[in-house]
Amino acid sequence: MADNRVIIAGGGIGGLLTALTLHQIGVPCTVLEAVREMRPLGVGINLQPNAVRELYDLGLTKDDLDGIGLPAREWALVGLNGNDIYTEPRGQLAGYNWPQYAVHRGKLHLLLYDKVVERIGPDAVRLGARVTGYRNNADGGVTAFIENADDTTAEQTGALLIGADGIHSAIRAQMHPAQPPIHWGGAIMWRGTTWGKPIRSGASFVGLGTHRERVVFYPISQPDPKTGLSMINWIAEVTLDNSDGWKQRGWFRPVPISDFAHHFDGWVWDWLDVPALLNGADGAFENPMIDRDPVPTWRDGPVALMGDAAHAMYPTGSNGASQAIIDARILGAAMVAHGVTADALAAYDAQLCGPISQLILRNRGAGPFGLLNMVDERCGGTFDNIDDVIPPQERADFMAGYKAAAGFAIEKLNSAPPTIAKGARAVRPMPAPA
Repeated sequence: MADNRVIIAGGGIGGLLTALTLHQIGVPCTVLEAVREMRPLGVGINLQPNAVRELYDLGLTKDDLDGIGLPAREWALVGLNGNDIYTEPRGQLAGYNWPQYAVHRGKLHLLLYDKVVERIGPDAVRLGARVTGYRNNADGGVTAFIENADDTTAEQTGALLIGADGIHSAIRAQMHPAQPPIHWGGAIMWRGTTWGKPIRSGASFVGLGTHRERVVFYPISQPDPKTGLSMINWIAEVTLDNSDGWKQRGWFRPVPISDFAHHFDGWVWDWLDVPALLNGADGAFENPMIDRDPVPTWRDGPVALMGDAAHAMYPTGSNGASQAIIDARILGAAMVAHGVTADALAAYDAQLCGPISQLILRNRGAGPFGLLNMVDERCGGTFDNIDDVIPPQERADFMAGYKAAAGFAIEKLNSAPPTIAKGARAVRPMPAPA
């Protein structure tokens, strides 16, 4: 092992956040990313206050985030007759010290990539380099096996290897060769964006429907000064019989809106026209709602998983990207405490693997959208007074339980010290005794 360099397999949001964190604490790193060119893929995601706090501590600014999205103001669940089930303010309006942001995923990805190149250098990310496996070495280091885009192969040795290579992770597959296949619970999602006038607070996240048919939408841009229109991110979801498994080729593909819009015919109220929202998009992408069963550990000696490679989960809690950010910061904090060592990865694994595994299973149960299912079970989704269906305290307790599990309970987050103290550096491991 020549130095304490960390190899990061995967240049997505989690991998790039890991690189920025390691640079902040003085640890050299290299990101190996399979794609040949970084492009702004994906549509809207939410960054919870616990993740925004970490971005601020990394030196990203409000102006950076305002350039790729906007602060969320409200979270609302709505019944099938258009009446509110549950609403609450979000971000600083809710009492957090940090905002919640609704952002364009692809723009966030490119922002992080630009920050890595700016701070670490143009060679910090090697594109066209896919990590296919690893070997733990006798000296305590690790060697990553690499397939390059030109069909050549290579090896790179470092102190640690971080698997940030997504739900199809080759590193996870080697670490857990007997893992079950990707889990599909029967829900299919169609994602798209439509230019429209923001409703309610102007920055509201709205979930509407039941576990059988549901629409989620929220703006991911400030209104255009001339037209008043924002880019509205939407997800349309239908749950089917999944007894035969996923039969389509691939997990993410463009489809015509006519393939699914009929499920939402008649979803029109004086404040919302769902068919118009869907049909106003240029196109849509279809993908099944998938995750992976939890595994007992995210580490194998000097190798650790993070992000979707560790805990791919249903997006029902809007915390997939946020959790990847938290992973990166907890990894950094562990290296501050234990050095660039396998002990640091053990501390990271002990802190997160168990609780986040429980969150994966909680999200399978519809996460915070479980309130929609409760209303459907009790009254078929239509009601005059929600208090007669689910009392206010029961609704509040349900949401508080989810926030606590996901790590963004207000009082606990606001009072917590920084994950990584300003100016902290990773300790150097002590040399082995002669």
